[in-house]
Amino acid sequence: MLEFVIPCLLGLESLVGDEIRKLGLSDVRVENGRVLCRGEARDIARLNINLRCGARVILVLHKFRATDFESLFQGVRAVHWEDWIPREGEFPVVGYSINSTLHSVPACQSIVKKAVVDRLSAAYGIAQFPETGRRYQVRFSIMKDEVTVGLDTSGEGLYKRGYRAHGVAAPLKETLAAAMVKLSHYNGRDPFCDPFCGSGTITIEAALIARNRAPGLNRSFAAQHWATLDKMLWLDAADEAMDKEFHGKYEIWGGDIDPDAVELSRHNAELAEVDDIVKFEVDDATRFHWGGLYGRIVTNPPYGERLLEREEAGELYKAFGKAMDKLPDTWRVYVLSSHPDFERCYGRFADKKRKLYNGMLKCDLFMYGKRL
Repeated sequence: MLEFVIPCLLGLESLVGDEIRKLGLSDVRVENGRVLCRGEARDIARLNINLRCGARVILVLHKFRATDFESLFQGVRAVHWEDWIPREGEFPVVGYSINSTLHSVPACQSIVKKAVVDRLSAAYGIAQFPETGRRYQVRFSIMKDEVTVGLDTSGEGLYKRGYRAHGVAAPLKETLAAAMVKLSHYNGRDPFCDPFCGSGTITIEAALIARNRAPGLNRSFAAQHWATLDKMLWLDAADEAMDKEFHGKYEIWGGDIDPDAVELSRHNAELAEVDDIVKFEVDDATRFHWGGLYGRIVTNPPYGERLLEREEAGELYKAFGKAMDKLPDTWRVYVLSSHPDFERCYGRFADKKRKLYNGMLKCDLFMYGKRL
């Protein structure tokens, strides 16, 4: 049985835990900023391909306590790195330390690297390694003197879905966009709208969720190239994911006042292979209207810190709030913002709020609707 750590943005832990449980993995434990679980080798592929809200999948190789460099060195050296890393493999080291005696991250990185080299040198009988082969990213975390070391199986973060080569200013990560859609409880039935669509990320993630299409099908992962893992694991995981896809009719719409953003959204939807079920238009969010009795809006308007001056953002929220007042009260509205006076500007207190982080920026997801 293998152990995995899936780090995630603060506020998304429970969503990631639910995703892992649905995949059938065992011993799922939710902690601040990460989720731990156990599974088999095939779950390396299944987690990477299917997770929407997790940041990456780390294979845990050892856990131990360390309060000095010697104990850190010996703990890392005890790992059978030769079972995973070939003699030509590249093995850079990254990590972090929180509330621990060993608080210097650069010093800890150096010790971890030396310990891995020492172990591999003994195994392969060589003193220097060319590191010209595939990447085996070594990751460590030290939390309250408890060390976890492992290998990053994902490579690029899981927010890289393969459909957004370029973005607009202040982009929203795909993992956070997917989380916003999930928190809206969207299931593909009601109309789904994003009036500030930018590069289309929220709308595209909604389409992937409506279709139940795994987000990692159009990209590759670091562990796909590892000699120690059977290549069929990835093909089997992809087949399993595609067998679960839905094919229906959906009302998914994105609008933006910037024509270039709308054109980029259309391009990204094509790359994500959902352009047949989403529609993008040049439109003013402050004049938004829709004919149906039910629907939901999930959106990420400019905050003020990043794109507009705060006063301009406040005026935008005020006009947008007036447009939302014209919708039937059976609609649900979800707005992500870091603006301290969002509710006052919008004109209504939220029925519910949830703290989320857009990168390092602390935000609230303001939720409006009778059925929350």
